[in-house]
Amino acid sequence: MSTKFRFAIDRGGTFTDVYALCPGDKIRVMKLLSVDPANYPDAPREGIRRILESETGIKMPQSSAVDTSLIEWIRMGTTVATNALLERKGERMALVVTKGFKDVLFIGNQARPKLFDLEIVCPEVLYEEVVEVEERLILHNHKCELDKSGWKDTMGTTGEKMHVKQEVNKAELEEKLMKLKEKGINSLAVVLMHSYMNKEHENEVGEVARRLGFTHVSLSSEVMPMVRIVPRGFTALADAYLTPCIKTYLDGFSSGFKNNLEGANVLFMQSDGGLTPMQSFNGSRAILSGPAGGVVGYAMTSYSKQDDLPVIGFDMGGTSTDVSRYAGAYEHVFESTTAGVTIQAPQLDVNTVAAGGGSMLFFRSGLFVVGPESASAHPGPVCYRKGGPLAITDANLCLGRILPEYFPKIFGKTEDQPLDKDGTVAAFEELTNEINEFNGGEKTMSKEEVAMGYIAVANEAMCRPIRALTQGKGYDTSKHALACFGGAGGQHACSIARSLGMSTVIVHKYAGILSAFGMALADVVHEEQEPTALKYEEESMDEISQRIKELEAKCVTNLNSQGFLQSQISTESFLHMRYRGTDCALMCNLGDEKDFMKTFLSRYKTEFGFTLSNRDVLIDDIRVRGTGQSGITLTESKEKASGDPVVEKEIQVYFENGYQTTQVYLMENLKPGHTIQGPAIIMDSLSTVLVEPLCKASITAKGDIRINVGADDSKRVGVELDTIQLSIFSHRFMSIAEQMGRILQRTSISTNIKERLDFSCALFGPDGGLVSNAPHIPVHLGAMQDTVRHQMRTLGDDLKRGDVILANHPKAGGSHLPDLTVITPVFYEDSIKPVFFVANRGHHADIGGISPGSMPPHSKYLWQEGASFKSFKIVKAGEFQEEELTAALMAPAQYPGCTGTRLLQDNLSDLKAQIAANHKGIQLVSELIDQYGLDVVQAYMGHIQHNAEVAVREMLKIIGKKAKDKSGRSLLTAIDSMDDGSIIKLKVKIDVELGEAIFDFEGTSSEVWGNINAPKAVTMSAIIYCLRCLVGHDIPLNQGCLNPVTVIIPPGSMLDPSENAAVVGGNVLTSQRIVDVVLLAFEACAASQGCCNNITFGDESFGYYETVAGGSGAGPTWNGRSGVHVHMTNTRLTDPEILERRYPVILNKFSLAPGSGGEGLYHGGEGVLREITFRKSLDLSVLTERRVLAPYGMAGGHPGQKGQNTLITHDGRILNLGGKCSVPVQPGDMFRLQTPGGGGWGTPTNKTGNVDDQDFPEKRQVFVERGSVFEYNQSQLSA
Repeated sequence: MSTKFRFAIDRGGTFTDVYALCPGDKIRVMKLLSVDPANYPDAPREGIRRILESETGIKMPQSSAVDTSLIEWIRMGTTVATNALLERKGERMALVVTKGFKDVLFIGNQARPKLFDLEIVCPEVLYEEVVEVEERLILHNHKCELDKSGWKDTMGTTGEKMHVKQEVNKAELEEKLMKLKEKGINSLAVVLMHSYMNKEHENEVGEVARRLGFTHVSLSSEVMPMVRIVPRGFTALADAYLTPCIKTYLDGFSSGFKNNLEGANVLFMQSDGGLTPMQSFNGSRAILSGPAGGVVGYAMTSYSKQDDLPVIGFDMGGTSTDVSRYAGAYEHVFESTTAGVTIQAPQLDVNTVAAGGGSMLFFRSGLFVVGPESASAHPGPVCYRKGGPLAITDANLCLGRILPEYFPKIFGKTEDQPLDKDGTVAAFEELTNEINEFNGGEKTMSKEEVAMGYIAVANEAMCRPIRALTQGKGYDTSKHALACFGGAGGQHACSIARSLGMSTVIVHKYAGILSAFGMALADVVHEEQEPTALKYEEESMDEISQRIKELEAKCVTNLNSQGFLQSQISTESFLHMRYRGTDCALMCNLGDEKDFMKTFLSRYKTEFGFTLSNRDVLIDDIRVRGTGQSGITLTESKEKASGDPVVEKEIQVYFENGYQTTQVYLMENLKPGHTIQGPAIIMDSLSTVLVEPLCKASITAKGDIRINVGADDSKRVGVELDTIQLSIFSHRFMSIAEQMGRILQRTSISTNIKERLDFSCALFGPDGGLVSNAPHIPVHLGAMQDTVRHQMRTLGDDLKRGDVILANHPKAGGSHLPDLTVITPVFYEDSIKPVFFVANRGHHADIGGISPGSMPPHSKYLWQEGASFKSFKIVKAGEFQEEELTAALMAPAQYPGCTGTRLLQDNLSDLKAQIAANHKGIQLVSELIDQYGLDVVQAYMGHIQHNAEVAVREMLKIIGKKAKDKSGRSLLTAIDSMDDGSIIKLKVKIDVELGEAIFDFEGTSSEVWGNINAPKAVTMSAIIYCLRCLVGHDIPLNQGCLNPVTVIIPPGSMLDPSENAAVVGGNVLTSQRIVDVVLLAFEACAASQGCCNNITFGDESFGYYETVAGGSGAGPTWNGRSGVHVHMTNTRLTDPEILERRYPVILNKFSLAPGSGGEGLYHGGEGVLREITFRKSLDLSVLTERRVLAPYGMAGGHPGQKGQNTLITHDGRILNLGGKCSVPVQPGDMFRLQTPGGGGWGTPTNKTGNVDDQDFPEKRQVFVERGSVFEYNQSQLSA
């Protein structure tokens, strides 16, 4: 029994929670405002002071330093780093980077975060200045034919040979750094190419910087020595940006204690769930410091090895909800994005979604919408009395689920008022009137039904990431317990568990402060990691073992220095393993069978559904995690109950079936053995727990609440429109499409589908109309609908049970031939006709034709682009037609200069994965039908489509009225040209009364002798994309979007070419120009770069393909974004270090093209410069646009600069390659790509400086979401 105090503290953004173990094992719990300068300077110190003073009886004035002799240890988690990152309030700092890569971290992976925002808002960079340093390391490549005389050979830490092409120019560097010092910058992030495997140049830069007096220098090779300069660079930036803030906070915290805590045992929680000494706590590992404590807390208290029931952590706060999973071991990710910054460091897989108690409530076009916008703490919801908006907290208050009398009186401008229930009720009555008016009196709703509806929608929104976190990784969601903690989670836990099929909810007695409690249970962790390039084979085992031992020794030494005995220390080793040719690396331990390979194969099979035979497994990194067991064991148990629980009061609470009498209990009066039948509310000082009807709560031996969730007793849903169910079905339909995508990604084999996620999954109604399509790839939007309907027209009654159809032909709704669509008609019970359809479209790396990749720059006929299918039964009566399919995929070989598919096995495997994804969709919709009935599901398919239609009609009415007010007629026109002179002409006639429009492309040029012809489906996708952008908020993307629109495309034109016309350029180039023309007609914004910049190089042994970013167009209130993908594409770019590692090229430059954005009141975004030197003879192909005609400006704004493709040969010739060509290149030749800039908006002013600095409202977007589910969705959006 300790005679000293032990403190575990979670300093959150709003509240600071304190858990104290006092002498005699007495427990004290406290919650304080994190920022309350009128009463104390620092919340954690104040919590410690108050408890010490109360327990010892010794007066401890706030002005005096706290005596640390009474304290055994302090453990803390803090959101200081996260908040500084979210609010961009870190240390002033600069980036030092290899010359030529000035903007590599500004461009990042080139994808835009929100697909349909014309104003592209990317996370702000963390640095103020950039210094380019003359230095260059080159990887050895045995295929290299360059003259390497003058290059010095060296060896990397991975054991691989390297070349020093350029030593660090220290004199120039020192001069540049001195200028930074003069500007007051004292923190640097040093990020040099390939430094992860050779630290020498970064060390030299660091030495110069420290000698000049820079107070903080983060070397990327020290912070996280992992391959890929972009995420490693972001990690170093975060470290340089945040660590000084953390040090400042720690100095302030320490100053409140005697001797500044010198000699005290003070530990801080890291993102990986382990504690580290205060002096070792740094920015890159502090991002999840607070949430990590909660994960440790529920993992240690809710999971039992005996019943082996995995646990989902559910931490619902004010602005967001954290979701995670624990099944006996912590689930870590090693690269995650927080506040738009990608961090390479071990982090618990905590998935944050923008849904919390403060999520705002909207009613849009007949749809209940919750968030993602938040009322935050200020002004807060309506009930906070500060003029805030309606939020989820208000909905719970309106329904009687929050009891104001148990909340402190801290609200209103004077901060002394109770929660305002009257104000909340009045606001809901106003919203209810608006909803009833919209519904036209068809169904009158009460304010309680409206509030209940928003809670149901919010719950469904929070269920989606939980489904993705479990089912997406091969786990059954229903076979989990829900561990609920955080301030708001207890009001929603029963409903969410029921929706997910879970039968158990666990609410720890310290649920309101579980993150702090978790700190008390956590262990101290020290990790060591280094890169490698070994193959996992017998010959490598000795080296692997030796390197693991060396890293283990470092961990043990560090933990010994912290006072841990050898008996308290354990180590766990990991190998970061992947199949050769893939990017999907898994961090694997020895596992139960003490075999890294078995762990790798088992995990790969679980996550992806298969393993690859006869494929080398490579090791990217070796990692050792050392743990110092803290020895804390908490076996506290409470006295058993001797009677029934005491009912504090009875109130009326609203549930699905109306108001019900609900008993209120105080947690402090409940003891082990007490059981409470719902409906009931359990109150304690930290949280509110709602026990819903048909649920039963029991108090465990340790005083926790365990709720058994009963069956659903909600009212049956009918076929008539219910606006609440409309929102819920919208989530369910989207969730089905998302989970189909997860299965496709798990079971596919190719890089395009598994890693680039270039696919789309969709659900269709019985008429073939699109119901949900998620996630959204713009060029796929709406296109699959034409493919499904083509099969219905063509096959008719020949669509039978057990059939699966394959199609990709432009005349069958295809976009281009590599995009293969797999369609499954679904029959329910004894139905004769399909009751719905599921389909998915995936991009295959090759399907034959005249060139590898099936994307030739000079194709003239469709057959030159690969195998084509209109209505091919890939499965007939349940039998996979492999022989017939193989013959069809090899058929292009019959044409001159063509071959059949070059990747037959990949094609077959991916098509089987596509079939499996459809099967999952059938299963999920069948479950939905079992739950609601076929008539109801089909009815809501129609309701969802109608909702999208209403949103588009409203938008067309507004735009039509604006056009009429401006010109006297609601007719919009636009014309633009391709570089070859082909014209795309559009006339949009809007019926303002009906909200309908005719899109007439009459006058568009005829079919082109080349491949920039666009299939009709591509034009339809471009129109849906534009309509969604113009609506300006989330709507279901389905057939309803096009119902108010009539599209006229002249047959035989380049937008509806003949049967055998080449179309590959139409998909990637003309699609962008169609968008430019539509947005020009609507005067929405200036033209963006209007091109995907398709670049291919290779030889008979390999092929590489990339699309490159450019500038986006400015708009009426915004500047264009530089170096980003726009409109119909959003592909990520291969990291520069991976590019040079895998291919015989050197990337000399990757930066923005200064001045390429069009000038204007708001300027267009800049294009990029990309220079690639070839190390051997290869073939280079470019397929680009906007090389002749510049992207237009608008409203007096100037056009953006045209792009340019230049080849500088090894002997000095400078060749303009034009927009489309194939050319052989020699060793030493350099390809220079300049991509187009975006057009400007508005007449340029005479004001000096950028429009960013002028008097316009500040615009800032906070990027809250994070975690593996978010990463997956972002990858899908950037496919």
